[in-house]
Amino acid sequence: MSETKFKPLRYRQIHLDFHTSEHIPDVGAAFDAEDFVATLKAAHVDSITVFAKCHHGWSYYPTKVGKPHPNLARPDLMGEMISACAAADIETPVYISVQWDELSAREHPEWRVMSATNQFSRALANDPSSLKQLSPAWHTICLNHQGARDYILDQAREVASNYKTQGLFFDIVLTPDCVCSACIDRMIAEGLDPENPADRLKNDEAVNEEFRRYISDALFAEYPEQRVFYNCGHIHKMGRHRFDTYSHLELESLPTGGWGYDHFPSSARYAATLGFDFLGQTGKFHTAWGEFGGFKHAEALTYEAAQMVALGAKCLVGDQLHPNGAINHDTYRSIAPAYERIERLEPFLKGARQVSEVAILAAEYFHPNGDRNNASDDGAAQMLQELKLPFDVIDGTASFEPYRLVILPDTIPIDAALAARLKSYVAAGGRLLLSGQSGIGADGFALDLGLEAANGLVEFTPSYLRADPDALDASLPHSPFVMYGTGQAIVSGAATVLASVVPSYFNRNYRHFCSHQHTPDDPAAGTIGAGVTEYQGIGYVAFPIFQMYHAYGQPLYKYIIRGLIRRLMPDPVLVTDLPSAARATLTRQEAEGRHVLHLLYGAPQVRGKGVPTEAGPTRVLEMIEDVPAIGPVTAKVRLGSRPSRIFDALTGADVDWQMLQDGRVEVTLPRLHIHSALVLEGV
Repeated sequence: MSETKFKPLRYRQIHLDFHTSEHIPDVGAAFDAEDFVATLKAAHVDSITVFAKCHHGWSYYPTKVGKPHPNLARPDLMGEMISACAAADIETPVYISVQWDELSAREHPEWRVMSATNQFSRALANDPSSLKQLSPAWHTICLNHQGARDYILDQAREVASNYKTQGLFFDIVLTPDCVCSACIDRMIAEGLDPENPADRLKNDEAVNEEFRRYISDALFAEYPEQRVFYNCGHIHKMGRHRFDTYSHLELESLPTGGWGYDHFPSSARYAATLGFDFLGQTGKFHTAWGEFGGFKHAEALTYEAAQMVALGAKCLVGDQLHPNGAINHDTYRSIAPAYERIERLEPFLKGARQVSEVAILAAEYFHPNGDRNNASDDGAAQMLQELKLPFDVIDGTASFEPYRLVILPDTIPIDAALAARLKSYVAAGGRLLLSGQSGIGADGFALDLGLEAANGLVEFTPSYLRADPDALDASLPHSPFVMYGTGQAIVSGAATVLASVVPSYFNRNYRHFCSHQHTPDDPAAGTIGAGVTEYQGIGYVAFPIFQMYHAYGQPLYKYIIRGLIRRLMPDPVLVTDLPSAARATLTRQEAEGRHVLHLLYGAPQVRGKGVPTEAGPTRVLEMIEDVPAIGPVTAKVRLGSRPSRIFDALTGADVDWQMLQDGRVEVTLPRLHIHSALVLEGV
C-alpha cells in the first residue's frame, strides 16, 4: 500500500491503553474531557490513540457489533475523547484488540488458539490445564476462522463510519504456534507438517497475512484516507512486501519492558529503508506495558524521544488510563520536557533522511523465527552504534549500490543469485565484511575471499586469536585473546592475514581440564588457521563475532571490526570523540539544503537485576535516570563542500567549527546533555 495518500504522522503521540476487567465498577466515571485535553496540550501532545475494544473484549462506545463494558459509567467514553481532542486539534487514531479478546474466547471457544506448546501470554508457569484455562492469561484467538475475521472487520467499519478518526491500530496479530483443527487442515492442504515448528510458523504467518489482506482491502476501499497498522511487537525484516497492507509503521520497542535499549535503533534503521512514515513506540512505564503506578524518569523519555527523531521516526509514548477514566498528571509532567523539545525540533526533522554509508544485511531475513531480533543483527548494530558509523539495516531484496560497505553477519547463506549480486557490487567498488558461516556453503566459499579452504569448525572451543595490532587495530593486544565461540577452520591463501587462530592445549572435559573456566593457549603449537583476513575489498572474520559480541560484550571483538572497517573504508562520513555509550546520526534535509547532526548521550544502566518473566527466569532491566553532561565533544563530517553556517537547532546559537585541510568540517560542542542537534546549512 502506497503511503502517499495518507496524511503525515504527527511527531508527538500517546498510545493510551485501557484494558479493564468487568469486575471493576464505575468505569470511566472520573473522566473529565476538559482536564483530559488540557493535560495533553500542556504536555505538547498532538495525537493520542484511544480505545474501541480492549484485551478483555469489552468496547467503550455504544457498539452494535461487540459488547460495551458492563460497568461503563459513560456510554460513549471513546466518543467523548475523540470529540474533545478534535476541538483541540489532537488526532485520535482508534485501538482495536485482535487476538487477545477474553470475551470472544469465552463466547466462541471454537475460535481459540490451541498452542502446540500450551503456551499463553501471562499464564502461570505451573498451570497444567488445557489452554491454560486456570491461569490469568490472555486466551488467544486464531485468525484462521472467518467468524473471527468478520467480527474484527465489522467493528472496524462501525468505528470508521461513526467517528472522526484518522486511522485504526489493530493490536496483537501474533504467531501463536496454533494447531487447532482449522490450522491442521490448512497445513496439510498446503503440504506443511503440523509437527514441524518451522512449518507451524509458516502457517501462522500465512494466516496472519490472509487476515491483514482481508481487513485492509475492505478498509482502504471504503475509507481510503484512513491509516491502518497491525502490531505484533516487532517490525520483522522480511522485505517491504510484508507491509503491503499497512499505511505506516509503528516500532514497538519499550526498552525497560524486555526490548532493551539496542532494539529500537536496529528496527528504526531497517524501517527507514522501506519508504514508510513511521513511529517509535516507547512507554512511560518502569517495567512493561499495562503497568499501573509505574513512572519512567523524564530524562529517559527525553533521551528516547530524541533518539527516535534522530533516526527518522516520529514519537509515541505509551500510557494506560486508570479504570476510573482520570488522566494522570504526573505521567504527562514527565512526558512534557521530551515533547516540548521535539516540537521545537520539528522544522529540522521534516523530510530528513539518514546519511548511511554502511548496510547490515539482516540475518533475520534469511532465518525468520518469529522472535523480535536476531543475535547476529543485534550484535552488528550494537557495534556500529558504539563506533558511531552511520548505517542502515537491509533485507535481501534491497539494493547494495547506495552503500560503500555491506556487512553479512555470521549466518548469511549465499546462493547463486546473491553471489552474483555481491560480485557485481564489489566489482563496482563496493566493500564487504563477512563473518562466521556467511559465504561458506557445502561446496566451499561462495565468493573469492583469497582463502584456500574451509575445513569445518576449529577443533578447540574456545580457541584464541593472535592479531597484528599494527595492521588491524592498535587497541588489540599482541598476546592471544580468547574467542568465546567456535570459529571456522580456514586455510589462508592470497588474502592478507590480520589475525591467526591459536589453539588451546585441549578442550575441557572430565578427562582433562585446567583452572576454573577454559584451557589456556598453547604457545608451542603455533597457529592453526586464519582468523581475520582482507582480500580485494572483502574482509572476513572466521568467528561468529557479532553473536559473540551480543552475548559477551568483549570490546576486543569490536576493535577487530573497527580495524577491518578502517581498512575497507578509511574515510567515513562521520568521526566523533564521543564515548562508546553515546550515539550519533547524520541526516539530510534535501529541500532545505542542509544536514543535521544528532549527538546523544544517555547511557543505560542495569538497575533491575531480577525482573520476573513469563517464562520463569528473571531478566535484567536497563534504565536511564540522571544523565550527566559531557564535553567538550567534537565531530568531523565529510560533506564535500563548505557550510554557510552551523548552529544549534534548539537555541539557534552558532556553534564553533572549522574546515580541515582534508575537506572535512570539524564542529566543537562545549557541553552535551542528553541530545544536541547541530544544523549544517548550505551543504
